Amino acid sequence: MCDVKAVSRPIVVGVEEESDTVRAVVRHAARQAELHGSPLHLLQVLDGPGVASDKGCERARDTTQSTAIVEPLAAWTHSEFPNVAVTAQTATGRAAETLLACSAKASTLVLGHRGTGGFARLPLGSVSWQVATHAECPVVIVRPGEAAESPKARVVVGVDINDVSAEALDAAFVEAALRGAHLEIVHANFHFSEMPVGPGMVAPDFKALDEAALRILDAEAAQRVERYPGVDVRTHVERVRPSTLLAEASRGASLLVVGSHGRSGLRRLMLGSVSAEALHTAACPVMVVPSVDNH
Repeated sequence: MCDVKAVSRPIVVGVEEESDTVRAVVRHAARQAELHGSPLHLLQVLDGPGVASDKGCERARDTTQSTAIVEPLAAWTHSEFPNVAVTAQTATGRAAETLLACSAKASTLVLGHRGTGGFARLPLGSVSWQVATHAECPVVIVRPGEAAESPKARVVVGVDINDVSAEALDAAFVEAALRGAHLEIVHANFHFSEMPVGPGMVAPDFKALDEAALRILDAEAAQRVERYPGVDVRTHVERVRPSTLLAEASRGASLLVVGSHGRSGLRRLMLGSVSAEALHTAACPVMVVPSVDNH
């Protein structure tokens, strides 16, 4: 069960143990909470559907041990970020289900990549993957070993011009504004279907395609610059694989923002392949932003 209050809209970070890796994930979540003026909720889930009565004492010992982990983490977080209101909770249940329940009441969920800093026994594809795929709020996946944000902050958002995620673009503008960061709106304008494959076939006008894509990005930026006048926006189109562009653009960035696919009105079953690959290859934290019409 998740004890997050709906009215507080906290940033929730999943934790399992106290380590340098876990602290890096919690630090990113606390920084996010500080930027947004939000409370921070540390959530540790003892994974399992339940415990039989003859195992009750064992579960009680586990809960006590876990409290001894999450409470010191909360105290450390408060000492590092004294302006952030910090709460902590140990819950029993299935990790993904518990976090997804929290996503209805949270502003953002923050998890470690491949479980490091979140749920170490479970790889990305179980807890982190399920949460990033189905959460009702943005989910930030923090990869191990990522450097702290540089003074010259930069936020990157990947855009599919055939399925523009307004929610991802809005979130990217907000994150850039709060960080005082440059915002890069990028699109990879490459499709195998555009390449000639037979005799006499003529390649399309790639320059015209790139210019058309750039106009779409510029138009999306123009819709938002009045709301975020302090954000320096740069649009960029490159003829490479989308995942390659996002991986390259993420180097040295503070945050990479991507949208989830599945805009058919049905609940999405998986992330788009580009967003999914970004979770594995990005060199900075990745924020996956759901579309409103996915719920």
